[in-house]
Amino acid sequence: MTDFCPPGLPDDYDRYDAVSYTPYPQNIPRARRHVAQLAVDWGHATQAEHAALLASELCTNALLHGCLRDRLFRVETSLSGKTLRVAVTDPRGERLPNPRVSSADDQFGRGLLIVCALADRWAVEKLTVGKTVWTELDIPGGTDA
Repeated sequence: MTDFCPPGLPDDYDRYDAVSYTPYPQNIPRARRHVAQLAVDWGHATQAEHAALLASELCTNALLHGCLRDRLFRVETSLSGKTLRVAVTDPRGERLPNPRVSSADDQFGRGLLIVCALADRWAVEKLTVGKTVWTELDIPGGTDA
């Protein structure tokens, strides 16, 4: 875990954290709790619940659709003066997320609808190997870094 801006990130990040997880279900609540705690530690407790839920949804999608056996997925959390960002990277770049309509009986398929409803912005970035799905929450009263 880091609490600084590593080389290569835009200068406007005040805080940065990255954790890699093995592709097992028990790591989803670990990532969710970690992201929520970062939001609190970084002074944005009002965003902790939404950030945690977004992390949970992105991690679940990575686990169900993007992970390969023995390949880690990575959760990056960053803060700028006006934005809290949660990004999840997994090794399967050929499987891009698309929101879909689910029926009342469907057990799965609502994660990206939750992301769309909670996040101020979200997108997918294709990588040389894998993809990153990121979400951003605007910080109320935030300032430019």
